[in-house]
Amino acid sequence: MESRRHQYETTTKWTGNRGRGTATYAGYERAHETQSAGRPRIDSSSDPSFRGDPGRWNPELLLVAALSQCHMLVYLHQAAVSGVVVQEYVDTATGSMVETPDGGGHFEEVVLHPVVTVAAEEMVEAAEALHAKSSELCFIASSVHFPVHHEPEIRVSAPIP
Repeated sequence: MESRRHQYETTTKWTGNRGRGTATYAGYERAHETQSAGRPRIDSSSDPSFRGDPGRWNPELLLVAALSQCHMLVYLHQAAVSGVVVQEYVDTATGSMVETPDGGGHFEEVVLHPVVTVAAEEMVEAAEALHAKSSELCFIASSVHFPVHHEPEIRVSAPIP
């Protein structure tokens, strides 16, 4: 298959100017909004550890969410083309980031904890194996420079009487 290129455009606007801009470190809010044509605005801030608003999304949470969403979407596609009938999928993803002495930092890892419910017992083994394939194919996981692990749990739905 020939490679295809996709472009994505977002606009991020800082909304935290209290009237004096960034004249002092504590004198401005980290509030911002991110938009993309035809989609709801995402109200964001920095992590509360960095003077951010705990009621808003922050870049670190959005990165962990993007990895979780990407894995799920690839997984569901792989399941559909492999004959694995997924009836429910819930992931509680966690990310670990470390700050460095120079004021920067980086993610050390993200761990996905998908709980997948399949239609029949004979699908469990294939459902487990699909996580490795999905991890390889996830666009977002292929783009980061830290490990993205997955610790799946596969369940079988209760038989319909």
